[in-house]
Amino acid sequence: MTAPAAERRSWVVQVMGLPVSLHVRGEGARSAPAVRRAVPVVFGRLRFADRLFSPYREDSEVSRIRRGERPSGHPWVAEVLALCELARERTDGYFDARLPGGFDPSGLVKGWAVEQSVAALADLEGFDYCLNAGGDVVAAVRSAASPAWRVGVEDPRDRSRLVAVREVRTGGVATSGSAARGAHIVDPHTGARPDALLSVTVTGPSLLWADVFATAAFARGGDVAGWVRARAPGYEAFAVGPDP
Repeated sequence: MTAPAAERRSWVVQVMGLPVSLHVRGEGARSAPAVRRAVPVVFGRLRFADRLFSPYREDSEVSRIRRGERPSGHPWVAEVLALCELARERTDGYFDARLPGGFDPSGLVKGWAVEQSVAALADLEGFDYCLNAGGDVVAAVRSAASPAWRVGVEDPRDRSRLVAVREVRTGGVATSGSAARGAHIVDPHTGARPDALLSVTVTGPSLLWADVFATAAFARGGDVAGWVRARAPGYEAFAVGPDP
């Protein structure tokens, strides 16, 4: 006899310029006071991160840095700046927030902000969660009896289809490419916009680093899987190229 599906509730909010969906499952997911308290904190943290780091807001820290002004003393700013430097080192410079067109940590900030936001769910014992921020996903399963979350990866050649499905119990899935936003990724070494691949998807323990390595691997091209595995043990990558 098949066990009944766990109770589940979802929320969708427009933040960071994209739809962000949060799914929580477990007994009492629709009514538990702890869930009701935690969910607004998740989305509040995302909104605050957007105010700090959006490249489209004149009053953001990113805009201040681009204008040559000193950033504020908020600890999140110092943390992101340090992570950007670490990401540059770990990716052989294929991720670099200080691009020829100006400072832009977007390839790191989204994954980092999502992880900051779901930290508000850490004390929700007995509840699994999955947060999808425009295709970048972080998920956690709290019970051995719960199934893994199934994360679909869009085919960049036809976004109505899936090119793969990844099962995630704890960790992140990030995809970088040109299908949704056009040719927005820059190779920091050349300043060119790479076109050898259509998308790169990376899975691993941390969405932050999955996001960084997806962006860097797309910029680099070549042997995506081997390059990511050599620099980020525990992470797996695959690429989709243009039709022959």
